[in-house]
Amino acid sequence: MATRRAFTDTDTSDEAVRATCDDATTCKRFATSKGYWKDPYIQHFARSVGERKAPEINRGYYARVQGVNHLLDAFIRKTERDCQVINLGAGLDTTFWRLKDENLLPRKFFEVDFPTVVARKIHNIKTKPPLSKPIIETHSTDSLLLDAHSLDSDHYCIIGADLRDISNLDEKLKKFQLNPELPTLLLSECVLVYMTPSQSSNLVHWAADTFHTAMFVNYEQVNMSDRFGQVMIENLQRRQCTLAGVEACQSLDSQKERFLKTGWAHADALDMMTIYSVLPQDDVARIERLEFLDEKELLQQLLQHYSICWATKDKLNLGLAQLAF
Repeated sequence: MATRRAFTDTDTSDEAVRATCDDATTCKRFATSKGYWKDPYIQHFARSVGERKAPEINRGYYARVQGVNHLLDAFIRKTERDCQVINLGAGLDTTFWRLKDENLLPRKFFEVDFPTVVARKIHNIKTKPPLSKPIIETHSTDSLLLDAHSLDSDHYCIIGADLRDISNLDEKLKKFQLNPELPTLLLSECVLVYMTPSQSSNLVHWAADTFHTAMFVNYEQVNMSDRFGQVMIENLQRRQCTLAGVEACQSLDSQKERFLKTGWAHADALDMMTIYSVLPQDDVARIERLEFLDEKELLQQLLQHYSICWATKDKLNLGLAQLAF
């Protein structure tokens, strides 16, 4: 009889990381219900608007969504949609549907996450026509590959895999027609920070080795060695959520360093306070009227402890290093 594998701290930690996917979804659902940005699809992944979120949290998510979308859309436009996107640790993200609505779909959009998260997402897609219809509309044949842990269509693919197991990740992506010759954008949002520095370096290195023309966009914590950063770490630890990769989040330089040491030609990073200040200011003024914000300093501190780092390599000379804010 097979012996049952012992339940380890890693299992507890992985479970806590999977729970962050629900946090992000409910926060986005609440912010969109308040009118911060439009997302008609998030409601199909988060049943209710849930309890009220503080205005600084809503503005933080607004900055995150607008900042990441700015770089993603710029890359897709720069390649004239002749590219692929890989969302690493995608959770219940709705970007595929937004890109389809805005006529910005790349040649193929891949998502990777833990198999349990993927199973939930696929179940939602199967049971909700507003989610499944756009996938079917962009698919040319009658047969769609669909099982518990993967979905594959012409333009959209969801894969259940552990990002710490590079050979398995590589094998699964190639099985679903990942094309290493195509300009590729890789996206991770609060994902690398839950991996050890060597695990995230391996992932970033694999991406640099696999694609000759690519961009990696990483949203996560920064400036974590100060008091505010320590409180953030303690709050997450209370929920059994260990930031295994926090040492890469010490500064904007340490964020860039991770990419420059693993085969990327160019890297930039900005904290979210800076990004918030360069987003289209008429829209920022609009969202600032949605809710009264008592603690402006708290918003500032929060935004100073998150960043977007983006790295490029550009064999095809598309001008990817010019993509910025």
